[in-house]
Amino acid sequence: MTALLASVRSDDEAFDAAQAGAELIDLKEPNEGALGALSISDMTRIARQLRARYPVKPISATIGDVAADAHDEIAARVIEVSDAGVDYVKVGVMPGPSARRCLEQLANLPAAVVPVLLCDGGMDGELVAYAATLGFVGIMFDTAGKDGSNLFDHVDSGTLAQWLRLTRARGGMSGIAGSLGWAQFEQIRALAPDVAGFRTALCVDGRRSRLDPQRVTQWAAALHGPARSLGSVAGAADAAGAGAARI
Repeated sequence: MTALLASVRSDDEAFDAAQAGAELIDLKEPNEGALGALSISDMTRIARQLRARYPVKPISATIGDVAADAHDEIAARVIEVSDAGVDYVKVGVMPGPSARRCLEQLANLPAAVVPVLLCDGGMDGELVAYAATLGFVGIMFDTAGKDGSNLFDHVDSGTLAQWLRLTRARGGMSGIAGSLGWAQFEQIRALAPDVAGFRTALCVDGRRSRLDPQRVTQWAAALHGPARSLGSVAGAADAAGAGAARI
């Protein structure tokens, strides 16, 4: 079964997402970029309040959009976010000359780091294979740009399937995100990642608007339920007014 990760920006959204069926609650500020971070004080408050009501619900948080070669800044932010009381710390990594060193550093920090490999324009398969050897609790594949394209526009399903299998074979959780909507539902179900992450598809009017718990419930049911045809899924989405929503 694919777990639903819902990216939230407030305690109200966190409680709504958890109650509506999201398995993982991801703390993020969409106004600050693809992996924009909340303040440490907000992370700490939301994690504490959420933990009191949902003690076994995993919580992740992003460190913000930081260049891969800013090693000291990345390390400091990872420790700060980890100390805020979350279970997983997400760090965006783009392919490039600093990517390997960045991954090595992340693997040696005293925190449960999940590298988010940003696949805009493609991804280096050798970098993925290397990341899988470093013992991360999980690896996610995502996009940095929110320009109307989605993850499958940058990486084909067959390649993603290989990377997800490689991640699992090394003992890590496999996850995908990146402007995915109902048009990609069958591809998501076919890949069956451990985690599928969403923001815009769960919101009323774009990723910067309010999270809608009804959309969380709808996506959770779709991901967890028996396989259905694209027509039936799209029909249900349209009935709920979410047919055009995207992550």
